[in-house]
Amino acid sequence: MEGDTLSGFGGAPATNAVDTKVLHAFQSSFVQVQGLLDQNRVLINEINQNHESKVPGDLSRNVGLIRELNNNIRRVVDLYANLSSLFAASSGGGSRAMSEGGSVGTVRQAGHKRIRSGMD
Repeated sequence: MEGDTLSGFGGAPATNAVDTKVLHAFQSSFVQVQGLLDQNRVLINEINQNHESKVPGDLSRNVGLIRELNNNIRRVVDLYANLSSLFAASSGGGSRAMSEGGSVGTVRQAGHKRIRSGMD
């Protein structure tokens, strides 16, 4: 991205490496989220077509498609949780977390409970 400038929060120019790192992390995460959401749209369309066809093979294929959809949704939730933690760490009180890799508070699923790890 030579020659490109990145804006910091609030429209101010990025003033240090941490701001640039945070902005790149946001951009990367949002690209991943958009890709997953696009893939989910395709999966949902295929699931609907299979359901409407009522063909036994298509209906049984939906089991795998729905699992893939659920896994994608979990990944989107994890990405947003990481973004939230990264934003909190970058906007104050989180300089220790930023210096240790910038990913804190990842939400993990355990059964139906949401457990936050890395929040100390």
